[in-house]
Amino acid sequence: MGRNGAMVGRSTGGGDGAVRRPPHARRVLVATALVCAAVAAVPQTAWADPAPPKRSLEDVHKEVESLYRKAEAATDAYNAADEQAKLQEKNATGLAKKVADAEKRRREIEDRIGELARSQYRSGGLAPSARLFLAPSPDDFLAALDSTRRGQDATRRLLAETESVKEELGRYAKAADERWKRLKEERKKKADAKKEIEARLDAARKLESRLEDAERERLKKLEEEKARRAQQQWLASDAVKGLSLKDSAGSSTDAGRRAVEFATAQMGKNYVWGAVGPDTYDCSGLTSRAWATAGRPIPRTSQEQWRQLPKVEVKDMRPGDLIIYFSDASHVAMYIGDGTMVHAPRPGRQVTLAGAGSMPVLGVVRPG
Repeated sequence: MGRNGAMVGRSTGGGDGAVRRPPHARRVLVATALVCAAVAAVPQTAWADPAPPKRSLEDVHKEVESLYRKAEAATDAYNAADEQAKLQEKNATGLAKKVADAEKRRREIEDRIGELARSQYRSGGLAPSARLFLAPSPDDFLAALDSTRRGQDATRRLLAETESVKEELGRYAKAADERWKRLKEERKKKADAKKEIEARLDAARKLESRLEDAERERLKKLEEEKARRAQQQWLASDAVKGLSLKDSAGSSTDAGRRAVEFATAQMGKNYVWGAVGPDTYDCSGLTSRAWATAGRPIPRTSQEQWRQLPKVEVKDMRPGDLIIYFSDASHVAMYIGDGTMVHAPRPGRQVTLAGAGSMPVLGVVRPG
């Protein structure tokens, strides 16, 4: 309260009942109103998060290439798991048959033992030794003795065989159980690899789908330019010194020529993950199908082709040889001579010719 007994900040003056505020309060209200007005005058877009910068086509190319490479590596893991699953399934099936055969033999032996027991019962239930002493004559005694020995020997053999079959049955059953467990593990690896492949391919497709037609064309040209530069560097490297680029076609075998003819006849067909023809291919699907057609079946995957087939020096390459690319052996192409190869590049591309050195070369293998 003020000295005159009135409440601070209030007045009855003027007779209109209005509330009066001290000067400093009025200044605060005015300043607040000015700030609100200024905020309202600013466009709302000024407060929105800035749009992410547009990625360069070079960056898109690098990411797309990385995604497809990872998918290709996962494809080999999938194919390897698929082959192992088929092998384990075959082994497990074979063991299951052995278990069934052993079980059948066990039942047959038990039936024979049961027949011996029934025969003894029909003879009066006397022990063989007792029947010997009751023989009516020495000849009958000797005959009974021989028969008894044969029966005892047969019984011992049957009992021993029974134990052997039981042990064999146990080993087979244990081995079969282990094989089925491995089969289950390989199937899980295969399923996990497939999920990874599909995720990588889906990410790459989505990334490319955001590009305009003109950008897609530029992306393809970027790939071609990168491959051209890599080919030039490869041809100038020590790795190809001694490689005949003119006469190499004459050095191939009949099977090699047939494989090359088949592979080049597939040009223009689409790359499809996991495909082995006749209308679509992945990289190792093309090479394995070509050599199978030439009469020389080879492993299905690029990694197994690299691991199992005989290796040759780059300078000794001849048409039909397979060039393995990248440190993880995740891509494969077929050399056709004159420094050129044919391959199924990646999803969204077709079987085509390219420079043999247009990607990092791991090595060369010779199917035949």
